[in-house]
Formats: sequence, C-alpha cells, structure tokens
Amino acid sequence: MRELPKKYGDKSEALATHFLEQAGFVILERNYFARKLGEIDIIASKDDVLHFIEVKSAKADFDPIYNITPSKLRKVINSAQYYMKTKGLHVVFSVDAMIIRQDNVELIENITL
Repeated sequence: MRELPKKYGDKSEALATHFLEQAGFVILERNYFARKLGEIDIIASKDDVLHFIEVKSAKADFDPIYNITPSKLRKVINSAQYYMKTKGLHVVFSVDAMIIRQDNVELIENITL
C-alpha cells in the first residue's frame, strides 16, 4: 500500500526530531508557521545556537536535497527572522537541512553559506 505524502513527511519529521534529540538538540517548535512567509519544519537549540531546520525526504531515486531551492531557502530565512523578532531573540542562528534518504539521516548545518 502506498503511503500518502503528508503521512510520509510526518514520519520523516519524527525521524529527524529523534535524530536531533539523540545528538543533543533541544526541540523548541515543530511546524512553525509564519503567516505569509512560510513554515519551518523544526526549530531547535544546541550550544546557544538556534537552528531552523528544513526536513526533506524522498522515497524514489530522486535525491531530496534538490528540493531545497533558493525560493525555499528565502522563505525559511524570512520565517526565521520573523520568529526571532516576535520572540525578541538576539542570538546566533543557523539555517540547516535535514536530508532523509530511506532511513538514513544527514544534518547539513549552515546551508546559507
């Protein structure tokens, strides 16, 4: 039976969250939505750095890293800035990607560099 995309995405985000917690990250928010700007899959903290993490996964032979487009990055960055402004935060932050290929998880930090 074929898994629905939303259900597969939720499963991937749960796997990503577990991976991050095991790596010492504290999960602050999941699926944070900034109206008119976009969504951030996971917001986490580690070593006084705020991480805004975009989770991408794919079942097929297509590598999910190619789903991180300049447009998507702009939305994540704008949403991250909005989040920090509304929370009154002035901290070091990083925009990261979590790539899930089958059950293999890869965290790529500072994807905007």
